[in-house]
Amino acid sequence: MAIEGYSMATLCAFVGKELGVSEWMEVDQARIDAFAECTGDRQWIHVDVERARKESPFGGTIAHGYLTLSLLAGKLTGMGVVPGDARAAVNYGLEKTRFLAPVRAGGRVRNRVRLLSVDDKGDGRVLLRMENTMEVEGEARPAMVAEALALVMA
Repeated sequence: MAIEGYSMATLCAFVGKELGVSEWMEVDQARIDAFAECTGDRQWIHVDVERARKESPFGGTIAHGYLTLSLLAGKLTGMGVVPGDARAAVNYGLEKTRFLAPVRAGGRVRNRVRLLSVDDKGDGRVLLRMENTMEVEGEARPAMVAEALALVMA
């Protein structure tokens, strides 16, 4: 998805503005199980459906916080936060990451992005700082907030 008027030359005009909101995406038990297998984090609150239904304060299994965080990669790419005329972009890091509410198995999330700053790094490179708010459908509190940094090359 392209953001109208958004390019390497116009980045600074977007500072402080919302760049967009992603589509809703379901975080089902199969995705949670695959993440558990991939990372080795098989804590019962994520993978044991019966035990979580009986013992979890959330009434069932929940997604790993790091699974929620990992969804940023695809969401940011799909939203077009890297200008279309950029040659390349790489992850630079994360700051102020907080997990505020659980994502229950079967819940749906979307990401809301606001451009916080554009820092010229020279040689046609800029560092974008983006505020990400991972919202959970039907919930007042977001699942996660994080400042993502991306190094973008013209």
